[in-house]
Formats: sequence, structure tokens, C-alpha cells
Amino acid sequence: MARSIGDTGMSDLRVVVADDQTVVRDGLVTLLRLLPGIDVVAAASDGLEALELVAEYAPDVLLVDLRMPRCDGVETTRRVRAEHPGTEVVVLTTYSDDDSVLGALKAGARGFLTKDADAESIGRALQAAAAGQSIIDGDVQRRLIEATTTVPAPQQADGLTPREIEVLRLIAAGLSNTEIARRLVVSEATVKTHINHLFAKAGLRDRAQAVAYAYRRGLG
Repeated sequence: MARSIGDTGMSDLRVVVADDQTVVRDGLVTLLRLLPGIDVVAAASDGLEALELVAEYAPDVLLVDLRMPRCDGVETTRRVRAEHPGTEVVVLTTYSDDDSVLGALKAGARGFLTKDADAESIGRALQAAAAGQSIIDGDVQRRLIEATTTVPAPQQADGLTPREIEVLRLIAAGLSNTEIARRLVVSEATVKTHINHLFAKAGLRDRAQAVAYAYRRGLG
């Protein structure tokens, strides 16, 4: 059964954790409760319980395992994003296989982490997701790259300018806006403008989709 976690005080970020392994689930709850600014309000042992808890608690973020009984992480992500758009999803996975990671990406997950991520990394991913941003673990990003590098030569698509393509390449390489600004010797505001333009042209929602888009077109 899902269990409610006691309040840890005032918090800006409400989180539900879902994992079918009791030891992992309890460990995540314990680790996250040690982080400032994060309130784990409930934990679930499978996807269906996670959906019930999201409906009950309306958390800012659901941290969900990919492999769970009754309703896996991909389907849980899809249903949460469709039924509870105010809740973002961060996926936690052991194996980060191509189908599941790409499926979660298409379903609307904001972040992707492997289970060896430390508490601070998970906390950053949760905060980023709540802010509408994406964080992709290095191992997961490599899987995305392997799964999407099917185009042999770069293709300019969707009317992207050369500078927008350059920014897209740097996003795919894992650089932050600050790092991109330094690399291109421009302001962060200029970088944000380029990102907004390329996202609009390519129909992208966040950096996770941008990574997949870049590698599908040989731009990584």
C-alpha cells in the first residue's frame, strides 16, 4: 500500500515518490527529506498508487521508477501529464534502456536520472522540473544519443539559422545557458533568445526534447 509521509515543515516543493522496491523507495524518501526545500508528501509502490497520490496531494513533481507493476513509469508519466498538468515528472531508472527512456520522453517527463544518482543530483532535477527545465543524467543522455543517431549527416531542418543550430549542438553536449554564453561570447539573454526561437521553430518543449531532436538530425 502507498503510505503518506509526515510533513517536514514548510517547503516550496512537494514531491511524491513511486518505486516498487521497498528498500529503494524508503531510501529515496530518507535522502530527499534531508534536502532543504523539498517535502516528500507521499510514496507509492506502483504506478496506479502513484496516480492516486498525485490526484490526492497535487505535488509539484512525481519522482517515478520506470519498471513497476500494474502501471509502468512510461504510462504513469503519460497519465500524470494528461490528467494533472500541474505535476511535472522526473524518471528514475536502473537500466535506462532505449525504449523506456524515449517512451518517457515522449510521454512528457522533464528529467531522467539513473538510480546511482546522489541526493543532491536528484534534488536539482526535481527543482529544475518544477521550474519547467530538464536535467538528463549522463548515462541516460548517452542512451538517447545511441537511440537517435540514425541520421548519417547533419540536416538543417525547421528553418533553424546557423547560430540556432550551434546553440542546439551545445545543448546536446550538455552545456548550460551560462556555459553556452561563455562559449559563444554572448550574453545569457541572447542565448535564451536563440533557444526560444529554435524551440518554437522545431516544436520543442524543453532541453530533453532538444537533445533527442539534435541527435535525430545528426547535430550532436
